[in-house]
Amino acid sequence: MTKKEMFNQILAVVADNAEMVEFIKHEIELLDNKAKSPKKPTPVQVENEGFKASILLALSETEEPVSIKALQAICPDVADLTPQKISALLNQLRKDGKVCRTYEKKTALFALGSESEADAE
Repeated sequence: MTKKEMFNQILAVVADNAEMVEFIKHEIELLDNKAKSPKKPTPVQVENEGFKASILLALSETEEPVSIKALQAICPDVADLTPQKISALLNQLRKDGKVCRTYEKKTALFALGSESEADAE
């Protein structure tokens, strides 16, 4: 049960108390406003967007798909990141349709393009 649902049930119980009804309606209004407010990105999300831009730039300069280790070598901005963090960033880019992943001898290789383009080749 959500907070809003709980407040609505309490409202039905205390309908005869005008002060409590006013308070509960105000709380429901605050919950509605909170749900509508746009959420700004966290500092980590902003930093990750910079890393993603660097990754896309590095991939645009390569002719062939590259592994995460090779990406660290050609992109100094992500050289200090862990392979797990780079993999997570690449997966976000894959979901956005900007990067495709292929496999060669159990090694994941990444290049610019969408997954459907890679499947067509």
